[in-house]
Amino acid sequence: MRCLMFVCLLICSLPSLALDRSRVEGYLLPNGLQVILKSGYERDHVSIRLVVGVGLDDFDCNQRELPHLLEHLLFSGIDETGEGGLEERLQALGGEWNAFTSSADTTFVIEAPARNQRKVLDLLLALLRDTRIDDKALATAKRIIEREDGGHYGHLQRWLDRQQVGHPASDQLATELGLKCKERSDLDDMTLEQVQQLRERWYAANNMSLIVVGGLDRVLPAYLERTFGTLPASEPEERRNLESITQQAEHRRDLTRGWLGDSVKLHWLFVEPTPEDGQEQTLELLSRYLDWALYDQLRLRHGLSYGPSVQRESFGDSGLLSLNADLERNDLDAALNVLDQLFEHLRTHGLDPDTFARIKEAAIARESWTTQGNSALADYYWGALNAYDNGRFSDPVRQMRLVSLTQANQALHELLKQPGYLRIEKPLLSYDELYGWVALVLGLILAAALIRWRRPKAAKPSDATRER
Repeated sequence: MRCLMFVCLLICSLPSLALDRSRVEGYLLPNGLQVILKSGYERDHVSIRLVVGVGLDDFDCNQRELPHLLEHLLFSGIDETGEGGLEERLQALGGEWNAFTSSADTTFVIEAPARNQRKVLDLLLALLRDTRIDDKALATAKRIIEREDGGHYGHLQRWLDRQQVGHPASDQLATELGLKCKERSDLDDMTLEQVQQLRERWYAANNMSLIVVGGLDRVLPAYLERTFGTLPASEPEERRNLESITQQAEHRRDLTRGWLGDSVKLHWLFVEPTPEDGQEQTLELLSRYLDWALYDQLRLRHGLSYGPSVQRESFGDSGLLSLNADLERNDLDAALNVLDQLFEHLRTHGLDPDTFARIKEAAIARESWTTQGNSALADYYWGALNAYDNGRFSDPVRQMRLVSLTQANQALHELLKQPGYLRIEKPLLSYDELYGWVALVLGLILAAALIRWRRPKAAKPSDATRER
């Protein structure tokens, strides 16, 4: 009897143990809305992602914030209770939500109890369909975005942006190459008519993907067709071409960050080669290899940086790979020399086979635990929508296993055939420089005082002279 119970428990647990994240239930509603459903880890919870195919890159620099503005406006309220009433209704259902506007899309993120999933989706549908947008709501949303961006965008801040003062190194380089706008959008010029036009053209059913992961309601597919299937479709809007590299950038620039200090941040940036089919995983493995090489050289062997790192970012149609290190100002030249030697070694000898094999296995193992939980799985599907086809997402583990040492070396050769771009972030003055200036100023003050003290005093005229 006990053996039979054990077998039954084992059989019941097999679906959760063998969860295949790549396989989903995916289909299109009659209006063109793409639905992706996945029975997830936690049965009493659902993660919902509504992805709208419009982002910041779909607009010119002067209107770039329009999708972000509409995102905030859609939380203004669906009835006379306004924004507060909308939030109270979601809280009563035990849920929470947020929204994010990126370069590529606008996404509404919801976490909720599984038992209330249809009621929460009703609220999301009402937000899309019934939100009232007026001039008052528009002014409020503009103030919110202005505060998120750092406050009022005055003439001084606009001038500083044009001079690329205060921007992170990668943003500064992207701006210099023509991949990023030099200044923020002017929110004051954005009108209610523009926002409504964006809503009508882009917030169409055939430009949306709805992802639901977790304890799925058995009647959810029928519910979605009856409710979200009523959203209107529209003629697909042609997406704007992404910015390309159109300008030259200096090989090295020193960027002022702060006023005083002995620390500097080194950024050595490279433009990634244009990824071909399947090469994304090659570049990912290469970045992980370089991350280890940077750690090995700058921390373990030479003790120059405690936490060096490698970061990948995308701007326009290009990717930037950045090697970063926190350093003491006096160690900057030594660190640059170490990196020069590292790059030369890699150009000559390529990747070490044993190290590459170890990094590759570690990356594959990491894939097994980075998407644990409904929220992580929903975010994974959100980020991998371009790799979805016919009910299945491409398997990154399988793609990583197919990456050979030869492919990685070819990508390395393409990456390092350019010298890259050095950006050094450091305070205006080091402590030694400050002491030098203080000593100089004190010396000048002392010299002036001595000269004044030693200057001969004019003789006073005698009484007899005054009488004459």
